[in-house]
Amino acid sequence: MRLRPAVTAMLGAALLLTAAPGSAAAASGQFRYSYVTVDGDEASGFLNNPPGDRCINLHGVGQDNPQPGHSPKNRTDTWATVFTGTNCEGDSFRLRPHTGGASERLKVRSVIFG
Repeated sequence: MRLRPAVTAMLGAALLLTAAPGSAAAASGQFRYSYVTVDGDEASGFLNNPPGDRCINLHGVGQDNPQPGHSPKNRTDTWATVFTGTNCEGDSFRLRPHTGGASERLKVRSVIFG
């Protein structure tokens, strides 16, 4: 009887499709960075559970602030790619999930997860 292996294979495939997150799934955790405000004050920015596969311009370090952010820390469960420019343009650097981070020498203005 060949029906049983076919049904088992279909159920296994359905289980894999429902268990694997899609590429647009949000990252779980927090992404942090430091920056200097236009008034010269030190500040911290963060994103909680950021969306995946979408460019995010970081608050406080956009085109209106001449100084970019720095010292990014990726505490999410997915890779983060940071960019020196807004709209995910310019030089980029990838930060590993959970423990990825960089010093104040790495300048950032935008990020994408996934």
